[in-house]
Amino acid sequence: MTSFSEQPQGFTRGSLKGSSSSKRTLFNNVMNGVIFLCGLLALLPLGLVLSYLLIKGFSSLSLELFYKLPPAPLDTGGGFGNAIIGTLIMVGIGAVISVPIGVAAAVYLTEFSKGQTARSIRFATNVLSGVPSIIAGVVTYGILVGSKVTGYSAIAGGVALSILMLPIIVRTTDEALQLVSNDLRQAAVGIGATNYQTVLQVVLPAALPSIITGVTLSIARAAGETAPLIFTALFSFYWIRGLTEPTASLAVLVYNFATSFDQNQQSVAWAASLVLVLMVLIASIIARFTTRSKS
Repeated sequence: MTSFSEQPQGFTRGSLKGSSSSKRTLFNNVMNGVIFLCGLLALLPLGLVLSYLLIKGFSSLSLELFYKLPPAPLDTGGGFGNAIIGTLIMVGIGAVISVPIGVAAAVYLTEFSKGQTARSIRFATNVLSGVPSIIAGVVTYGILVGSKVTGYSAIAGGVALSILMLPIIVRTTDEALQLVSNDLRQAAVGIGATNYQTVLQVVLPAALPSIITGVTLSIARAAGETAPLIFTALFSFYWIRGLTEPTASLAVLVYNFATSFDQNQQSVAWAASLVLVLMVLIASIIARFTTRSKS
């Protein structure tokens, strides 16, 4: 008769626990490898785009590109100086329009609006953020260009870009304000501050890093848009002389020259593509340092 104290052959104390632990460790290592591989695959398209852009754009890059006008077909040399200025002007117009409206709308949603009204505005903002950019260009064309209010101009281009920037600013600012602790609001009210003083002097400064990040994201999207500017600002081979005339932009220049039969224009398009990406990258780096110092 076998005693209960005797153990079956091949069985040692703790072997079941050790086997279970080794399986969990193996599964954990496998999943870590899968996640790491997925992360690399997600970065692969970005790496391919940047590497190819650096190879093609850097070989075409030269100092004269930044101060010369775009070349006509079969010309040699040329640049995109007017396109850089036009891009900065139209993005600046879009920011001047969308940033105050977007921040004010987000403040209203978070601090002063409750219930169905806030939900309706947030839903409308989400719908607007999903509208294709070409629709913003068509609408702006119908209101400003087609009706001869401004014609093809930097103003019309800036208005079209502001439509695209607005929902991004509203959503990011709204989320940033919601993350501000209610203790700060209650402390400000406790020392006698009004709601407007609390928002302006306590809530907005606390959420400023995230707001700057949202504005940077909206600028990055607007700087690379092409379709709205084709309908509103068109293009120009000359230096801008006013806000009410057709204006060149880097995105439209890339669109026009990249499909050209002329090799010189194609090289200018590659260089302009690289400069456009670098402009967005520099804006993101500046925003990152700004938010870090504010934090």
